[in-house]
Amino acid sequence: MNVAVIGASDKPERYACMAVRLLLEKGHTVFPVRQRVREIDGLRVYPSLGNITAPIDTITLYVGKSTSAAMAADILACRPRRIIFNPGAENEALERQAGETGIQTVRGCTLVMLKTGQF
Repeated sequence: MNVAVIGASDKPERYACMAVRLLLEKGHTVFPVRQRVREIDGLRVYPSLGNITAPIDTITLYVGKSTSAAMAADILACRPRRIIFNPGAENEALERQAGETGIQTVRGCTLVMLKTGQF
């Protein structure tokens, strides 16, 4: 599965970094997205969703509401099958817009979902 991690971090103690690593460990193709980070563990980091040419199945959000609101058009244009709103990344407007366009939304923790087979 192709997964974009918005708000990816190169700091090992951050949940976004843990998610990138666990997604890779579970065999997913990961596209980390963050403007000021170039790579995570040798994996290329994309400055925006628009720089990713592969289709994205899932977007998992590790950014606050104001950041995801600013990226909403790009997120929706990506047409993922699913968007995961991790704790602290809730955005009701984006969730509603995604639902209206047929994108599944999940309020959950990517790490827990991966560890419990719910991803």
